[in-house]
Amino acid sequence: MDAFPHHYRVGFAATPAEPVLALTSPGLDTLPCAPPAEFGGPGDQWSPETLLVGAIASCYALSFRAVADASKFAWRALRCEVDGTLDRQDRVTRFTRIALVVELEIDDAASTERAERLLHKAEEVCLVTKSLNAEVSFQARVKAL
Repeated sequence: MDAFPHHYRVGFAATPAEPVLALTSPGLDTLPCAPPAEFGGPGDQWSPETLLVGAIASCYALSFRAVADASKFAWRALRCEVDGTLDRQDRVTRFTRIALVVELEIDDAASTERAERLLHKAEEVCLVTKSLNAEVSFQARVKAL
């Protein structure tokens, strides 16, 4: 890993006539982004809101992979649903609640307790949720096959 601090750069290109932005970052594909339907946008593109919720989901998944790898823990599949609640409080619109629901499939039922600990550890180290000022709830389920 590189020494801290790390820097991540994203830019965009926009015109007054086109509601879709072209997000760019060095070395990455261009990502179209537009307002969500709730804000009068087309609703068929990634929006800043869905990108933030997606960042939480992907950060959790990558955090779990790192934790499981470091613990030499074998797993079969991980599913995650994230629900971000955007609300207006005290005249400020912001995400007020983030709910993560994860399910992990494993082969060995005897490893269920260890799997639950690792799922919670991944939630504890997820840098995106730790960077937000929103209530975070977390539910984990382990399914032994």
